[in-house]
Amino acid sequence: MDRVILHCDCNNFFASVESIDHPEYRCVPMAVAGDPSKRHGIILAKNEKAKAMGVQTAETIWQAQRKCPNLLLLPPHHEKYEEVSRRINAIYRNYTDLVEPFSIDESWLDVTGSQRLFGDGKTIADRLRKEVREKIGVTISVGVSFNKIFAKLGSDYKKPDATTVILPEDVPDIVWNLPVGDLFGVGRKMRVALENLGFRTIGNLAAADPDFLERRFGKAGLTLSLYARGLEDSPVRSEREPVKSVGNGTTYPKDLTERSEIYSNLLALSDSVASRLRKERKKGRTVQISVKDSMLTTVQRQKRLDRPTHLAKEIAEVSMELLESHWRIGSSPIRALTVTVSDLSDEDGFPLQYSLVPSDQEQQTQKQEQVELAMDHLRNRYGKNIILFGSSSHPNEEGDFHDTTNTE
Repeated sequence: MDRVILHCDCNNFFASVESIDHPEYRCVPMAVAGDPSKRHGIILAKNEKAKAMGVQTAETIWQAQRKCPNLLLLPPHHEKYEEVSRRINAIYRNYTDLVEPFSIDESWLDVTGSQRLFGDGKTIADRLRKEVREKIGVTISVGVSFNKIFAKLGSDYKKPDATTVILPEDVPDIVWNLPVGDLFGVGRKMRVALENLGFRTIGNLAAADPDFLERRFGKAGLTLSLYARGLEDSPVRSEREPVKSVGNGTTYPKDLTERSEIYSNLLALSDSVASRLRKERKKGRTVQISVKDSMLTTVQRQKRLDRPTHLAKEIAEVSMELLESHWRIGSSPIRALTVTVSDLSDEDGFPLQYSLVPSDQEQQTQKQEQVELAMDHLRNRYGKNIILFGSSSHPNEEGDFHDTTNTE
């Protein structure tokens, strides 16, 4: 029997949450945005009326206001969004214990074993949409399919407040006619590369020789081939598995060529990694960087540290050392960067051992740890973008940003 997987995606989540206590916001074009007086002046979410005016997520505030001069802008309230997310996932768990949150507004559910109690996949999806709408005040779109990738395609297929079912027999008519860029895992640069090779639809990709895709794009090409052919079969993980590595990467709209801008972006990525490590109460002993140029050539290098770390400055400095040792800055423009820390151990397992009379290096490490822990406190209280390193770039304004936590 085929599995029945749901992907539940909250519609315009941040904007929808803001409208729970202020229903009047639904009647005007509204968006949640960062502070326009700072670097964070981008649109984080918009409601349907703003969307109808052409406002897009991740564009700058001035671009959005040019399209919609009467756009109502609200600051983000991350703690409120997290609380609503927890309440929505609690509703999901009334129907199955196999719930895997993918982000603050998306979750996969395996309801294969729930159908005897609640009906088939579509029936469960419709019940969830009704219950979340009535109990929370947020609408969701749900994809129903036999694997996680096609379930996610289904939730994106029709919005807002809709259910889309993709059975095996529906794949040629629904999935394979979609643009290749709609497939999970295909970013902007990959989409352009695939289209240049003639793969304009997911069906084109499904029909391609997997060996060719692997030779051209490496492991990513083979993975996308499996996704397109409907062969993805990863389980919905209800219990969080131990974290094995933490990484962050960005694909930039403008290639990086100068050392200062490269370090600035490595520091931003390292800051995200270090913050997540401290949240997980982990330290890592191995730092890895992945560098991709404008021709999609990728170089990966790593270094094992003398002692584990969870500090952004240390991770960034090692990352820059690795890059300068193996990359000719300026001669090959950098399109994408990823920083990953692995070989993790519990934070308490490697306390920093300082001398009775600390060296200059130990004093610097102590001070840096105090600074970054203070940053964590401010971010937990006021939101993650409240404070950044002075020389770092904000990932959301640089390009496609992805956060990876590996548990395999």
